[in-house]
Formats: sequence, C-alpha cells, structure tokens
Amino acid sequence: MKQQLTEQERFDLMIYRLQRAHETMKEALVMSRESFYNAAVNRLYYACYYAAIALLIKNEIQPQTHNGVKTMLGLHFVSKGKLSREHGNTFNTLFEKRQSGDYDDFIYNDKETIDELYPQAEAFIQAVEELINPKE
Repeated sequence: MKQQLTEQERFDLMIYRLQRAHETMKEALVMSRESFYNAAVNRLYYACYYAAIALLIKNEIQPQTHNGVKTMLGLHFVSKGKLSREHGNTFNTLFEKRQSGDYDDFIYNDKETIDELYPQAEAFIQAVEELINPKE
C-alpha cells in the first residue's frame, strides 16, 4: 500500500509532475529533430502521462499502472465532461502508439505523425493545467 501524502507533499509532487511534463515535451522536440520518431512518440506520451498524474494527484486518485492512469482519467474526467473527449482520445492514442513503438516489431513513426501529435499533446497538457488551476 502506498504511503498517504500530506497536503504539502501532494502539492509538491503535482508541481514536479507538471514540470516534468513540460521538460518531456522539449525532449520530444529534440528526438523529432534528430529523426528518432518512435522516441519522440514515447516522450509525447510521457509528457501527457506526467500531466495526467499531476491531475490525479490533485484529486487524490492513486492508480498503480499506466493503464490505471488511462482508466482513471476517463472515469473521473472525460466521462464527466471535465476533460474533452478529444483530449481523452489524445491520451489514448499516445498510450497505444507508445506501447506499440516500444514493444512491437517493425513499428516506425514518422515526422508527419509527430507533427500531428505534438500540438495535441500540448493542448492536452494545457487542458489539464486549467483543471488543476482553474481561472476564476
């Protein structure tokens, strides 16, 4: 069983995960620029994963797996209309492409894929940040 975090520890961890999301988006750009497209997809997924974890931490939801993050995101945010279906689909697509790119044979992502997914990942992270810090 995971240790219960204090409110300050939860806040600090949430901020750390959001920072990691932004850093990992920069990593995706580097990987793409060097034509490492599978690695770029991996970094895009992890950027969104870190943002999703921050949102779940804020809401005291502790999934144990990557699939659990995807499930909890859908259950608590997409199905309730707090996060758009488009953003939910972005996370699901990146989840599947990362799995495939990391574990399947003969999977080759390309520049066009990154050019399509990068702005979707940016929008996902922005939407998550708006849920974490709503403007009054």
